[in-house]
Amino acid sequence: MIDNPEKAEILMERLKNSLPIEARLSQHLIRTLMKKSPDVSIPDKCNITAVLYSGDMGGILCALDIGGSETESVHLVSITHLSFDRRTLLARDIEVYQRHRTRKLKQQISRGY
Repeated sequence: MIDNPEKAEILMERLKNSLPIEARLSQHLIRTLMKKSPDVSIPDKCNITAVLYSGDMGGILCALDIGGSETESVHLVSITHLSFDRRTLLARDIEVYQRHRTRKLKQQISRGY
């Protein structure tokens, strides 16, 4: 098991109650999104407008407001691919989740799962 289901559910509820939340996109993520949506300008920062839990294998996914309300593509990304201003209310809780999830995924890879 990668996520602690109880902790993930608590974080999800707190995230939902705090939306929208500003997030920074990594350069790698920006390049990936540009390939997916070449006609849309991909910013360095955007807002998370919705969150959903995709199960233990996918974790917490964030819907980003890239392209505005008229975009044809929904941009869903793992919360582990985003960074947050430390002054954001849930920044510490998000960081704990990201580190835990990344560590567990690396363990699974090293074990050959």
